Amino acid sequence: MKRNRSLKNDQKLIELGRIILRFMNQNTNKIYNYKQIANGIDYKNPRQRELVIQALHRLLASEKIKETEKGKYIINLKIEGTLTGIIDFNQSGNAYVSVEGMEDDIFIHQKNVKDALQGDKVLIVTYHFKGKKLEGSVVNVLERAKDTFVGTFQDIPHKDFGFVVFDKKNMHSDMFIPKDKVHDATDGDKVIVKMIKWDAGSKNPEGEIIQVLGKPGEHETEIHAILAEYGLPYNFPPEVEKEADEIDTEIRPEEVAKRWDMRNICTFTIDPKDAKDFDDALSIQKLENGNWQIGVHIADVSHYVRPGTLLDDEAYDRATSVYLVDRVVPMLPEVLSNGVCSLRPNEDKYTFSAVFEMDEEAKVKKQWFGRTVTHSDRRFTYEEAQERIETKEGDYQEEINKLDDLAKILRDERIKNGAITFDRSEVRFNLDADGNPIGVYFKISKDSNHLIEEFMLLANRKVSEFVSLNKRNEPSHNTFIYRVHEDPDPTKLNALRDFVGNFGYKMNLANAKTTTESMNKLLQEVKGKAEENMIETLAMRSMSKAKYTTESLGHYGLGFEYYSHFTSPIRRYPDVIAHRLLQHYLDGGKSVDVHEVEEKAKHCSSMERLAADAERDSIKYMQVKFMEKHVGEYFNGVISGVSDFGFWVEIPENGAEGMIKLRDLIDDSYSFDAKNYAIVGSRTGNTYQLGDQVKIKVMKANLLAKQLDFKIIN
Repeated sequence: MKRNRSLKNDQKLIELGRIILRFMNQNTNKIYNYKQIANGIDYKNPRQRELVIQALHRLLASEKIKETEKGKYIINLKIEGTLTGIIDFNQSGNAYVSVEGMEDDIFIHQKNVKDALQGDKVLIVTYHFKGKKLEGSVVNVLERAKDTFVGTFQDIPHKDFGFVVFDKKNMHSDMFIPKDKVHDATDGDKVIVKMIKWDAGSKNPEGEIIQVLGKPGEHETEIHAILAEYGLPYNFPPEVEKEADEIDTEIRPEEVAKRWDMRNICTFTIDPKDAKDFDDALSIQKLENGNWQIGVHIADVSHYVRPGTLLDDEAYDRATSVYLVDRVVPMLPEVLSNGVCSLRPNEDKYTFSAVFEMDEEAKVKKQWFGRTVTHSDRRFTYEEAQERIETKEGDYQEEINKLDDLAKILRDERIKNGAITFDRSEVRFNLDADGNPIGVYFKISKDSNHLIEEFMLLANRKVSEFVSLNKRNEPSHNTFIYRVHEDPDPTKLNALRDFVGNFGYKMNLANAKTTTESMNKLLQEVKGKAEENMIETLAMRSMSKAKYTTESLGHYGLGFEYYSHFTSPIRRYPDVIAHRLLQHYLDGGKSVDVHEVEEKAKHCSSMERLAADAERDSIKYMQVKFMEKHVGEYFNGVISGVSDFGFWVEIPENGAEGMIKLRDLIDDSYSFDAKNYAIVGSRTGNTYQLGDQVKIKVMKANLLAKQLDFKIIN
């Protein structure tokens, strides 16, 4: 009996120690005596204070706190149980910290985020709160992700200060702005504010308004706000534009002499109808032996953008072009992206090419990589190329159909070898002259899209293999930049298998081959079914995220052992790196410094994620703007996501997604069933599950938060 009491007391002291640590973590620089700690955690009677003293002794013994002098305590930042990671907030104000090398992110309650902000590198202390899953508290911000933010200015009448208020996900505290730091902002303006300081113990950071974007809800204001939020510059610095304008754009005979002149071979581009930069072209020629010479020609950006120039520094900083709904924020100035580097029809261009001799079965018999001069004879849109595939009529139809035949063989072979065939449609908007959405349509991949995709994949793969393997087909140890996609998380795959089993679908996860076959079969079987969107979404979530690295880890989704990005250097900096490295090795150069390339790969991966987030935000903004005129109307929708505070419903006809908050479901008390992706009523058993079809009413379109609020209609 005595032993049980002792165990119970120990458990009580361990839990009290966690409470004390959470309190002390609120100000890691402060020294406390036991009375201050007891008052801070509301342990005030003599018996409770005795427990506080006992818990402090335990924390001292485990070195989780330090005694600066007798009876004075401070948190020990070098304790075991501290981790470093990147913090990511959700709309509720709670956060998760991702720690390199750890599979699961660590939950941080909003009370324990301290002064951390979205994307900051933080030091956290971890503990099992009430015996549940691992949680954490922020101890210190080690590195700010950024110091400028987008928010709305609120003037405080008759006061010598105002505030900038923010979307809770990006900044969970309003920013205090002294009157002399307001500058030209007026009440209600959307602004960019720079954080000056955030004193320890202060509720609000202090800042200075550095730019007024305009009035919230106005189109230009909101688009520029998205760019500013992600630190994406819209304009190029004048000195970079000047350097770009001074580039020699002439095709010089002495330069042509160093290249394979392919200007007399049938060459054309196939791109979206609204494309302005054409960074890839295909050529096709029948050889005397009956085989086909197929050229994949890529804009030779690295000829014009040289290391050590302002132009190269700017391109590297941006790392990618950003495609918002109504505009492109290019990686390179327009004189390059839409001019000298763009493979426009009827113009000679410097290109970097992968040339393949292929037989009728699309087997590569010979390959060649190097710099070329090409001349595009025709610019096709995907629609025009598709028309030639379907009707077998029109100019260049024979060449396009031969390329299509070879591409279909390449695609079938790729799928047979383990590629996953995600083929999701993408939402697009028809805009009026002022950039307002007047219609929605979906971009669907057809044969003409697959034709270009397959030859770009072939070039990317073959370039990667050429650099990575020696003549005996063994690893060459040449440093290169790879586009990798690691194997999916087995836990997520098992969860997917168990979940789709509820709908009668089977998955065989015995090995890599059966897994990819099962995944492809599943994606085919759900086509046109009510659960299609839900299962496709869950399947995609089970996949790892693609990234750039110097490690040749393979590309699971494509089924390739070696894969790099080579075909879009106008809009992706990793492709520029790949071009430079390939030429270096073609010239007989030795392997370059792996650490330098790895650093660049990490930066490019990071900027790619930022660009994707900005692009998603611009789509959300347009969807909310499009739905403003539909407030009060009814739609059929599909539940597209669930969480512990509500669920999302997507309207299939326009892709708009809105939120149903749990607190708005008044017919019952609902809770989140994470295993079954469902919200379940405790009394009625009513269930709202991922993939369910529901009827909704559009209640609110909040442009500032880029959020739609829906109501379930029974």
